[in-house]
Amino acid sequence: MKTKKSNYLLGISFVSTIGGFLFGYDTAVISGCNTFLEQHFNLSAAELGWLVSSALLGTILGCIVAGSITDRLGRKKTLILAAICLTISAFGSMLPPQFLGNLDDAFWITADADSSFNFLIVVRIIGGIGVGVTSVVAPIYISELSLPKNRGRMVSMYQLSITLGILLAFLIDWVVLTNAGKSAGVISNESYGFWNWLFVDELWRGMFGTEIPIALLFLILLFIVPETPRWLITKERFDEAEAIMIKINGEEYAQAQMLEIQKIVADESKGFKELLKPFLRVPLIIGVLLPMFSHLSGIAAIMYFAPNIINESVESVESSFLGAVLVGVVNSAFTFVAILNIEKFGRRKLLLIGVIGAFLSLMGVGILFAMGSQYVLIPLLMYVASFAFSFGPIVWVIISEIFPTRIRGLAVSLGSFSLMVTGFIITLTNPILIETINVSGTFFLYASLTLPAIWFIWKVVPETKGKTLEEIEMYWRKIKG
Repeated sequence: MKTKKSNYLLGISFVSTIGGFLFGYDTAVISGCNTFLEQHFNLSAAELGWLVSSALLGTILGCIVAGSITDRLGRKKTLILAAICLTISAFGSMLPPQFLGNLDDAFWITADADSSFNFLIVVRIIGGIGVGVTSVVAPIYISELSLPKNRGRMVSMYQLSITLGILLAFLIDWVVLTNAGKSAGVISNESYGFWNWLFVDELWRGMFGTEIPIALLFLILLFIVPETPRWLITKERFDEAEAIMIKINGEEYAQAQMLEIQKIVADESKGFKELLKPFLRVPLIIGVLLPMFSHLSGIAAIMYFAPNIINESVESVESSFLGAVLVGVVNSAFTFVAILNIEKFGRRKLLLIGVIGAFLSLMGVGILFAMGSQYVLIPLLMYVASFAFSFGPIVWVIISEIFPTRIRGLAVSLGSFSLMVTGFIITLTNPILIETINVSGTFFLYASLTLPAIWFIWKVVPETKGKTLEEIEMYWRKIKG
């Protein structure tokens, strides 16, 4: 029986983490497209930055609407809406109007390059909205279903799914490039097959298209998972909530949790008025600044432009793509470090160790780039490792557990909004910074931006491991009182 209950929780958590997988996949898959998009659309550094960061603009919009939607409609329905956006984006990114090659014998509708570029921007923004909504709702969904003893580990699974999505995207990009060989991205007016059009001539289309089956799987599986008991209780749907809790951990657990959650919910108001109460000022500061600090370290730029950055030192397209695969491997491997140790060492200690490691690694990247060394990949991988067991998963864990149930969606959306805005700015400016202050200067800048985070974690962020969500709320009330 215990195994059956554990498998039930793992199963529904797995479905919700597919959203994180898509988040990571969408983040990284465009890194392989950049060179060819730049070439085919004849993009400047600013235009490339806009194309890549447009999805992050969508995530900002998604974060803005996610809080109110998830608290009103529920976690499950909101995730379904996100999956629809991601599916539309996956198809749309593969099939903007054709504008190169033999347009008299086109495989798809045709238009000029500007119209095709604008179409691509729009569908990437739509996908970004789906990612933004998912980034808010999936950690909430998992945290509200998990048991206190393993909640940190379960929410960390969301970050693991992001890293695995990044890894698979890097790997797929490398496979597509290798398969295309010397013909990759070479447009001709000769007749060629549809498959050749997608995966050789305009292989960026095929790279984007590989996201389609994942998005469809996410959408289909979401229809079979339950709503979270905590949200159902806020809507006074007590019988449904209790039935789900029994499936998770038995009747004794369900009865105890029902009483505890109902007591807390009865004392809560709703919306911004609740969020601005004095006892929630510190968690609000943490929920906004911690995500912001994580992306000020430059992780978004590294994931979106990994092959481009690595190519600055190795000067080989195939080697840079393989280096990006290594980035994905290290990112996934060290996320396991967080999953295995977050309940043992706690959130705060792992954060401090990881952020200090990130600062030292970024300084190393900047120094080696300044020296013209070919070993830049080593400290770059050390940075990715440091981020992967600290900022990466733990930000999601903390912001999904420090707020009351009724406003958790709204509060987490503010944190996710902060993260996405910062990521958008970092990604948009990365090509411009590299062009103006060089790669070394860019990484020195990212390193300097990690220093305030170290002080903030040391002075402000508390330890929350092993506490129920209701105990964490009572902690904030007590320290204020």
